Amino acid sequence: MRQLLLDFTRAPAPTFENFVHGRNAEAVQAIQAAARGELAERVIYVWGEKAAGKTHLMKAFSATAGARYLAARDFDRFDGGRFAIDDIEALSGDAQTAIFNAFNERAFELLVVTAQSAPRDVALRRDLATRLATGLTYRIFGLSDEEKRAALRAHAKTRGFRLDEDVSAYLLSHLRRDMGSLIAALDSLDRYSLETGRPITLPLLKVALQPELGSQ
Repeated sequence: MRQLLLDFTRAPAPTFENFVHGRNAEAVQAIQAAARGELAERVIYVWGEKAAGKTHLMKAFSATAGARYLAARDFDRFDGGRFAIDDIEALSGDAQTAIFNAFNERAFELLVVTAQSAPRDVALRRDLATRLATGLTYRIFGLSDEEKRAALRAHAKTRGFRLDEDVSAYLLSHLRRDMGSLIAALDSLDRYSLETGRPITLPLLKVALQPELGSQ
């Protein structure tokens, strides 16, 4: 039971396969193509609200492309190759200058960045924002709760069981709300259901999330 609880609270490694597209299919396809080296552009600018899935995509891109992933606050230098810089508004002034110079010196092969604002509104020096807008720009839209419930139902169907509405509602209200974590929790619940021979219901989910209930 302790291992099951750990499975519920541990987010899986971000991949393109476990990213739920929602309205973002075009952006995901472009980032995947860039990771495979199939795009000519040197920069991709990805923006959207917090928790929309931008960091997930950056880490998936980095893992696939062999790129260096950095949170903007940790940026130090360019040393060639491919880079993914997350939350670019957090760049220091010196880091902004370094990236601007890297554009002029062609010091990188491919740069993918994320921000919460479009290039015209981003809190960066204007000449850098203009450079970042010279490639592809995509807005990432977060999933609505109904889209998340639909994605969970579809995933449950692929695993051969029906997901009741009360179970998906409980998952959304009591666990991490990113889709990677929700899918991992559903998979763990399915394994526990098979091991115990009990159907996937809200009482089973509550026992899985609160092991102490199992001894009462």
